[in-house]
Amino acid sequence: MPPLAGEQTTKEGRSYTAKPWTLIWWRFRKHKLAMASLFFLIFCFFSALFADFISPYRPADIDKLNTFVPPANIHLFHDGKFQGPFIYALKRSRDPETARVIYERDTTKIVPISFFVEGPEYDLLGLVPTKIHLFGAADKRQKVNLLGTDSLGRDLFTRLLYGARVTLSAGLIGVAFSFVIGLFIGAIAGYYGGLVDALIQRLMEFIRSVPTIPLWMGLAAALPIAWDPLFVYVLITFILALIGWTHLARVVRGRFFALRNEDYILAARLAGASEYRIITRHMLPAMTSYIIAAVTLAIPEMILGETALSFLGLGLRPPVVSWGVLLQDAQNLRSISLAPWLLSPGIAIIFVVLAFNFLGDGLRDAADPYGR
Repeated sequence: MPPLAGEQTTKEGRSYTAKPWTLIWWRFRKHKLAMASLFFLIFCFFSALFADFISPYRPADIDKLNTFVPPANIHLFHDGKFQGPFIYALKRSRDPETARVIYERDTTKIVPISFFVEGPEYDLLGLVPTKIHLFGAADKRQKVNLLGTDSLGRDLFTRLLYGARVTLSAGLIGVAFSFVIGLFIGAIAGYYGGLVDALIQRLMEFIRSVPTIPLWMGLAAALPIAWDPLFVYVLITFILALIGWTHLARVVRGRFFALRNEDYILAARLAGASEYRIITRHMLPAMTSYIIAAVTLAIPEMILGETALSFLGLGLRPPVVSWGVLLQDAQNLRSISLAPWLLSPGIAIIFVVLAFNFLGDGLRDAADPYGR
């Protein structure tokens, strides 16, 4: 037998003997866009987790003398000589006609960027007190605003990283709640069918027919302003889960309908297995990959829900920092015309949502490991 044919036979033999999760991984890693999205999302969650260390400042630090500072351009060469990473200092002036503050780069003065510098004190992962930050200006009198500043002089790059914590965790926590609810109710509807399924279907249709914007306007008016922002955050994610579980429940219900008449399910019933064992040991493992794909596609909906509600002032409110709260600064044309970099949270949302969608597509394509 030729070597090439032998290698092909070995590869096919590995495919037939490999475990389902191994086959899923082999198929998933062929989806280049999904793999790139996976690494991008890992980078985003890592950055959000270590936002204290990566960001050079605190999200609430105000500098009224540096409002609407444009994003800093990082350079490596000055006058043809390599200087390492640095930015040019800014010259601050005022327009005599409009009284608008104008910033111009002073190309004669460079501000070197140092790594692992001391800055504002924080607790790393909420446990270890430290002052070390990933980067910062070598001259403490200067600032490095990678994405510029807002109307109060707060560093937008820092606020973007801290906002990622809230927005991304809201999506994960909301999906976790909806996952439990949708999986439980969808499994009951799909396994028993009949009247139970009809009642659950009517409940899901009622929930999906409720207009969300008027509902949130009523909730926003009912929530006292004096409530703790953290409690409001948890409450909003829980309500998002109560509204968003219906899609997952429909997916689980459909899969249970397809599985409950399979031969191995009938064999388990004839062997005297309990309904709990049939559902948890035979039916759910057979559709785990489909559930993961559905959950992955549901996370962007939660993120967009939190962002839209916070942007409209119906969700999270300052001093909580989320991407939706940050976008409130870009609600008027004046802010956008003066500081278009305030739209950077919106760009971050677009990339994260696209990454989750591509990841979900890759998982969905790999969900059937025996498919060709």
